[in-house]
Amino acid sequence: MNVCIIGDGLTSLSLAKNLINKKINVHIYKKNKSKNIAVNRTIGIAKNNLEFFKKEIQSFSKENAWEIKKIEIYSEKLKDNKILQFENNNRNLFYMLKNDELYKLLNDKLLKSKFFKKTIIKKNNFYKKLLKENKYDLIINCESGNYIEKKFFFRKIDKNYYNIAYTAILKHEKIINNIATQVFTKFGPIAFLPISNTETSVVCSLENKNQEFSNKKVLDLIYKHNKKIMIEKISKLNSFKLKSSNLREYYHKNILAFGDQLHKIHPLAGQGFNMTIRDIKVLSKSIQNKIDLGLELDLLVCKEFENKTKHMNVIFSSGVDFIYEFFNFDKKTKNKSLSKILKLFGKNKRLNKTIIKFADSGLKI
Repeated sequence: MNVCIIGDGLTSLSLAKNLINKKINVHIYKKNKSKNIAVNRTIGIAKNNLEFFKKEIQSFSKENAWEIKKIEIYSEKLKDNKILQFENNNRNLFYMLKNDELYKLLNDKLLKSKFFKKTIIKKNNFYKKLLKENKYDLIINCESGNYIEKKFFFRKIDKNYYNIAYTAILKHEKIINNIATQVFTKFGPIAFLPISNTETSVVCSLENKNQEFSNKKVLDLIYKHNKKIMIEKISKLNSFKLKSSNLREYYHKNILAFGDQLHKIHPLAGQGFNMTIRDIKVLSKSIQNKIDLGLELDLLVCKEFENKTKHMNVIFSSGVDFIYEFFNFDKKTKNKSLSKILKLFGKNKRLNKTIIKFADSGLKI
């Protein structure tokens, strides 16, 4: 069995590692000029997803995944008072990993496998030639803006948040650091995500439709809304625009779109890569069923994958978008009623458990 994956990000490498674990030949094609994995970017992986990742993709030591036991939500409207809190009997809610460390781990393991090959795309006619030769059982596209996306996967439901996300790593005095916090400010949410006892990742999702944010202003906001750590140093800020999208058709013949090609969501809930891991779970199971039955991989794998994930992804994405719009509406209103109502809802233990389960395992119908 031979699978081609286009792209060289965390999604591509995670999927490739899952497939070579099944002894499937995987050939990754990447652009000549690959973007460097930012050292100040982190990802949060839910407990349920991390267990799958370590079992079916790649195991790693405990030191590579920082445990988060509690999430606290604050509102600037209520003078940075806590409005929500999520915890599960002191059990870990999710884990924080550094993007560059996870990328290096996956890439190093893949390059040692006889089932894996990586090639740089050098010619402009590569994509047309790839489709014409048709020498792979499956072609999985994880790359944005290429010929395949423009030809087959251009029908999307898009939304521009007019937000820019600014990320950085805060170095600080040593503390017991296992509580993630998010502050909803008048400019947008700011998340403080622990990655060690001396480091915390920060993500500021700020609305830039009617104003610009200088690096100084972003840093001022970080200092203003940080209430728990003594910051000693802040890394260089990294920034990117925020949009959401949902693809209308997931596949064309034996070509499958994957990762951000399928869905992009606002990072305020930290669920982007978690959605991708859940997609890998479904695709992995479908492919394993084919292997167990002695069948070849073909477009039926793509069709089954779309049937099982598309509606779930749309509903889940809509749920995250609803959360964004709720807080976006709240910050634009002058009264404090919505924040106070949300604070009351947060005291409901059953609702609290439901939200934790939703974030950990995704949507199940």
